[in-house]
Amino acid sequence: MGYNLNALAELYKNTLLGDVLPFWEKHSLDWEYGGYFTCLDREGKVYDPDKFIWLQNRQVWTFSMLCNQLEKRENWLNIARNGANFLAQHGRDASGNWYFALTRAGEPLVQPYNIFSDCFAAMAFSQYALASGEDWAKDVAIQAYNNVLRRKDHPKGNYTKTYPGTRPMKSLAVPMILANLTLEMEWLLSSEILENVLAATVQEVMTDFLDQEKGLMYESVAPDGSHIDCFEGRLINPGHGIEAMWFIMDIARRQNDTKTINQAVDVVLNILNFAWDDEYGGLYYFMDADGHPPQQLEWDQKLWWVHLESLVALVMGYRLTGRKACWQWYQKVHDYAWSHFADPEFGEWFGYLNRRGEVLLNLKGGKWKGCFHVPRAMYLCWQQFEALSSQSV
Repeated sequence: MGYNLNALAELYKNTLLGDVLPFWEKHSLDWEYGGYFTCLDREGKVYDPDKFIWLQNRQVWTFSMLCNQLEKRENWLNIARNGANFLAQHGRDASGNWYFALTRAGEPLVQPYNIFSDCFAAMAFSQYALASGEDWAKDVAIQAYNNVLRRKDHPKGNYTKTYPGTRPMKSLAVPMILANLTLEMEWLLSSEILENVLAATVQEVMTDFLDQEKGLMYESVAPDGSHIDCFEGRLINPGHGIEAMWFIMDIARRQNDTKTINQAVDVVLNILNFAWDDEYGGLYYFMDADGHPPQQLEWDQKLWWVHLESLVALVMGYRLTGRKACWQWYQKVHDYAWSHFADPEFGEWFGYLNRRGEVLLNLKGGKWKGCFHVPRAMYLCWQQFEALSSQSV
């Protein structure tokens, strides 16, 4: 296909508004109990009614964000409200920690075993408060954000499986999501908290987790940023590393920090070179930094979100730097992602392919895939291509 900037902007816009959102609007709404069904087969039929807090909050965020960024459509606001009210009533334990999973009716199923439910709650209710003007939602957002700050050094708290003190490690997931979450919360935070948290997270990601020699982003390191020779210590999660880099670019762009933007682009390109499957195409899910067998048996699967986050990072990197390598990689990842994950017949995108690029799970949503990565990437790529095409006029 040709790579006309206007045509690409239209592709992402039309796919978001005419394909992806209608799929979730038609199939995911639980008007009886509130919230959303996320376990949807290829055609959108519900195959499991349980509700997973990450995905419930992410769908509230998606429809609220679109109200705030595009237009305040009544049906989008109603969809966001349907999830926000359900979550406010059922989502937290007595201490204000967010559960991981609920029954369809909202009874707790899985304990609040890490802080990522709280992260997505803060994101969701911040955007929902902005979209709806409902003050109570601000309070929910701030309480969830404070939970994250309070628990960030021990994200699993009492629920951790590791033995204390033997091999302390910290995870990239915490500072990377805190960086993005803090930008999301900007309108609710003091400028002092905002700037302090952003500076600390950028510093930690780009110093402790980035291996300067390999140019790769490690998933787990010792508390001082050094490497540990074990499965977790050698783990590279290409999608995570690339997603973290567009978060960093977004922060650096606000500060006109071209050095950090280019450093983030370098990391994206290094990860892509390291993680691309030269035989079958696409990006591996997990890799070992030293080339040993990864412990994750699903390491060679090709996942939707990894490729979508790569498209976002590449088009953002290209817009901010004009680097030819970003554009070359964008085309390569675009061709693979759109030809393998998109489902023009029934809408939305498949989530899980085997190494050869064949559909592995015939689903559009599940316990981990909901209304988030696809619509967010469609929106962000659309906006980036619109900006690029106006720059080139």
